[in-house]
Amino acid sequence: MTSTPTAGTRPDEVRRHNRTVLLRRLHVEGPCTRAELATELGLNRSTIKALVDGLAESGVVQERVPRARSGAGRPSLLVLPQPLAAVVLAVDIRVEQVAIALVGLGGQMLGRNSWNLRGKAAHPDEVITHVIESTRVLADELGVTTIGAGVSVPGVVRRRDGYVHEAPNLKWTDVPVGDRLGAALGVPVRVANDAEIAAVAEHLRGAARGSLDAVYVSADIGVGAGVISDGSPLRGTAGYVGELGHMVINPAGRDCYCGNRGCWETEVGELALCRALDLPEHSPRGMVVAELRSVAADPARLAARLGAFQEWLTQGLVNIVNVFGPELLVLGDLFTALPAALVAEVGAEVAKRSLVSRAIGGTRLLTSTMGSDVKLVGAAELAFEPVLDLV
Repeated sequence: MTSTPTAGTRPDEVRRHNRTVLLRRLHVEGPCTRAELATELGLNRSTIKALVDGLAESGVVQERVPRARSGAGRPSLLVLPQPLAAVVLAVDIRVEQVAIALVGLGGQMLGRNSWNLRGKAAHPDEVITHVIESTRVLADELGVTTIGAGVSVPGVVRRRDGYVHEAPNLKWTDVPVGDRLGAALGVPVRVANDAEIAAVAEHLRGAARGSLDAVYVSADIGVGAGVISDGSPLRGTAGYVGELGHMVINPAGRDCYCGNRGCWETEVGELALCRALDLPEHSPRGMVVAELRSVAADPARLAARLGAFQEWLTQGLVNIVNVFGPELLVLGDLFTALPAALVAEVGAEVAKRSLVSRAIGGTRLLTSTMGSDVKLVGAAELAFEPVLDLV
C-alpha cells in the first residue's frame, strides 16, 4: 500500500505520506492493532509506533487493550480513529429531497437533517441557503466544526470548482455550488455527480468493497453511473464522466431532454418503470415499490409487465460491461426494488451476452445494500479525500 520513496525524497515527506496512508486505513477499514497496521502497510513496528504516538498525542486516534486477547505476552494495542478529530459535511441533493449529515473520522454519522423540495424550495438559491443554515444549526447542536464538505448533485459537474453545468431533473443550469458553499462555510467544498459519489461509497464501504473494477448504476428520474477503474474513480476530462443513461439504445424510442432519441434512461428510468407497471408517470416512489413487490409474487405477471423493461436493462448493462470490463455491477436507488428473480435473470443474460464478461469469467450483478444513505456516505468520502493528510 505504500510507495517506495524516490531518490531525494525528504524524510518529512516520507513520514507525512506514511501518516496519511495509516490514517486512511483506519478511516476506511476501522480499528486495528499496531501489529496489523505494520503488516498491512509494510512498515516496521518502530515506524508504526512513532506514527500512532503522534496521532494519539494530537487526539486523532485513541489506543486501548483489545477485549479479545490471544496467546501469551503483552497484547498489541488496538488503534481507534476518533470521530470528532475531523468532521466533514455531506450533502445529498436529489430531485425531491435534500439530506445533510455531519460525518466524523471513521465514517460515523454524528447528526443529520433532511427536507423536501417543492415549488420554490427547489430553486438553487433556496437549496444553497437552506444547506448553509441547516449546517450551521446542526454543527452548533453537536458542538463541532467542519473541515470540509462534499456535495452530491444529479447532474453534470465540473470537478475543479464544483460548477454545476446542468442538473436537468432539478431544472438547474450554470450554478456555482462549490464556490457559493465554500464562501459561506469557509471550508473546502467538493462537488460531484451523484452516481460517481455513490460508486465511491460502494467501493469503500459497500457491495463493491475490495473490487478493483466496478460500475454502479442507479435509477431515479434519470439513470446515472459511476465507474471504479483499477481501484480509483474514473473521472474523465474535468470530471465529466458517467452519463451512461444517455447512451442511445433504442433509436426508435422516446425523445430525451438531452436532444437524442431513445436514451437508456427513457427505457429504464423511473418514468419508464411506471409505464411498464401501468402506473401514472411521476407516481409516488412508495407506490412504484409496492407494485414491484406485487408483480414479483407472480412470475407470469412479472414477465408480462416487465419483460421489455428487463430486456432494455440487460442491453444497457451488456454495453457497459463490453466498454468498461468490470468484475462487478452494482444496481442502486430504484433498481434495488426490482424483483430478485428479474435481477438474477438480467445478471445471467449479461454474463452470457457480453463478450468481455465471458472473457473475464463472468461479471457479477448485485444490488446495493447501503439504502438511501449511499450518496451521503460518498459525499463524506469525497470531502475526506483532500483533508486526511491535514488532520
